[in-house]
Amino acid sequence: MKRFFDIISSFFGLVILSPIIILITLWIKHDSDGPIFFLQQRVGLNGKLFNIFKFRTMVPDAEQKGLKVTVGSDPRITKSGHFLRKTKLDELPQLLNVFLGQMSIVGPRPEVPEFMNEYPINIRNNILSIRPGITDLASIEFTNEAEILAGASDPKQKYIDDVMPIKADFYMDYVKNNNFIGDLKIILLTLKKIL
Repeated sequence: MKRFFDIISSFFGLVILSPIIILITLWIKHDSDGPIFFLQQRVGLNGKLFNIFKFRTMVPDAEQKGLKVTVGSDPRITKSGHFLRKTKLDELPQLLNVFLGQMSIVGPRPEVPEFMNEYPINIRNNILSIRPGITDLASIEFTNEAEILAGASDPKQKYIDDVMPIKADFYMDYVKNNNFIGDLKIILLTLKKIL
């Protein structure tokens, strides 16, 4: 049921939102040099690595010019990137990840291998027992994650020490209790938060 919902919703999402996707594509190309999409390796179902699709919101080669976590008003963020991040429109291309079966509409957010390896093995295996998602309750809770990390002397360590344990609690609860009605509620809460 969940996979069927993911295929149908991602397909129709890509079709219905295609005019917005085209406009964002043109805006990114006009705003700065570089590719339209940002690809980053993430850890998926059963630990399988995949490339997550996002609209590029930073200058090219941003990962080589700073941290893997984004902090506050990061100077690497482009003009269009500020808007896309604030509205979460940079996440739209992940509908393709969902359609390809690498992600789900709702599920724990996929981490980069470096951070996923910070979780204790039992928690990591639990989180990776289901497909990661575009949205979940942790995403809703941490919409201001960049601002939270901005005040830290070591943003990466603050993310590991303070943010990841809270996310892990959300993820573990989702793995244990996820169901179709719960997913619909999370989707509605996500839309409400964005709007």
